Amino acid sequence: MAEYDELLELIERAAWKAGDAILEIYETDFDVARKSDRSPVTQADAAAEAIIIEHLRLVGTTVIAEELAEREGLPEVAPDRFWLVDPLDGTKEFIKKNGEFTVNIALVEHGVPVLGVVGIPAKGLIYAASGPGTAHKKHRDGATRPIAARSCPEAGATIAYSRSHADMAELEAFLGSRRVADRIVAGSALKFCLVAEGVADLYPRLGPTMEWDTAAGQAVLEAAGGRVETLDGKPFRYGKPGFRNTGFVALGRG
Repeated sequence: MAEYDELLELIERAAWKAGDAILEIYETDFDVARKSDRSPVTQADAAAEAIIIEHLRLVGTTVIAEELAEREGLPEVAPDRFWLVDPLDGTKEFIKKNGEFTVNIALVEHGVPVLGVVGIPAKGLIYAASGPGTAHKKHRDGATRPIAARSCPEAGATIAYSRSHADMAELEAFLGSRRVADRIVAGSALKFCLVAEGVADLYPRLGPTMEWDTAAGQAVLEAAGGRVETLDGKPFRYGKPGFRNTGFVALGRG
């Protein structure tokens, strides 16, 4: 769809510019504050979000963004069409300076993320998609290649899981008798991208998240042929009360 292509170009530009602002602060001795829920926040969160919102306001669609929600609250009822923005997903990883943080921007229509960008500023890289078969990986120099999720190898699944939120006992119980060939520990929405490009096969998140944490990654993964489900196998949708997610699992093909 031509509109989606234009919107994807817009949010790719926004992600690059937001990433540049994040990296400028990343190289300094930045301050760390605490939000109302005691989660950390830095100047980079605010700087990146301001850039993204400035771009998104050009199209006049409701924007629901993490830092904006902290200041102004959330809508009681989700619109039919809205942007979800996490300007710096993985603030804990940003503070640790391990590079595993992302810029997440997604468009949601009728509960479904229809296009999205996951930027990885420390790698000069973005993952993006605007519908089935469009998932791609783009480097800062402009080199672009399509990506696709893979079917799980016979040798077993490669599991991606969170660096900052993993409960290993809970994870092992979830995996049960599943054959596991390898494990990758990573921060932020990067785990969706690992499944989307066929590096990993399964990303379980067993605890709560916010919708802006997951929508962009889901858009990329589903465009690459994968899927995201609730823990009981139902479609993973958006615009829920409080824009909060329960547990989910992101999977490759098959």
